[in-house]
Amino acid sequence: MRSFTRWSALLLLLPGGLAAQETYKVEELKKAPPSSISSEIAPALIAQGYRIVDGQGKPFADLWLRQSIPATSKPSGAKGVIQFPFLMESELLGVIELHGEAHDYRDQAIAQGLYTLRYGHQPVNGDHLGVSPFGDYVLLLPGAKDNSLATLPRKHLETKSAESAGSSHPAVLFMLAVPATSAGAKPSMIHDAEKNSWRVVVPLNLTVQGESKPMVYPVSIIVVGTSEAA
Repeated sequence: MRSFTRWSALLLLLPGGLAAQETYKVEELKKAPPSSISSEIAPALIAQGYRIVDGQGKPFADLWLRQSIPATSKPSGAKGVIQFPFLMESELLGVIELHGEAHDYRDQAIAQGLYTLRYGHQPVNGDHLGVSPFGDYVLLLPGAKDNSLATLPRKHLETKSAESAGSSHPAVLFMLAVPATSAGAKPSMIHDAEKNSWRVVVPLNLTVQGESKPMVYPVSIIVVGTSEAA
């Protein structure tokens, strides 16, 4: 996993209304995942975590990523509005522990606590028109209620994720392909000045079906800013 740990990976959810120019950084965290994580999920996580701190050095969130994420094929580009068709819906990507209240891409409040992170698709219906140009998301599920590495039926995934926001809609972060100019660079925030949003690069450690060696594949996730349709 040495190629994986060269990345200082992070997933941020920042408090709503916080200025986008606020400086955040990530540090290595030599701390095991929380003991409250299920006995099935805990061993599948990389023991080395990451701590996100704000400009004053205050901890915001701790993150542990999955050691090996199943992929149905090698990444080869988008398929329609889905940029990561090699990932199964609801596949576990890791866990995150929030040190305070945060907000998701729809500006829903997410309470302090522990959450699992699972990949998902935006439903194709009239309720989501204009929310985003692509359909890839990371969904947050309450850590105490997500106990298995197995993928989940979509209805179950969405229902459990909605509990994270205390609403009828899943708690989501928008997931995007990494710009060519950023690929291979050290992890850093990518700022979209026009939309006043920031995103970070996350290295997914993939186990590709039919391949003998794992591969690291970076994606980016909007962590500051919300959908214009939120």
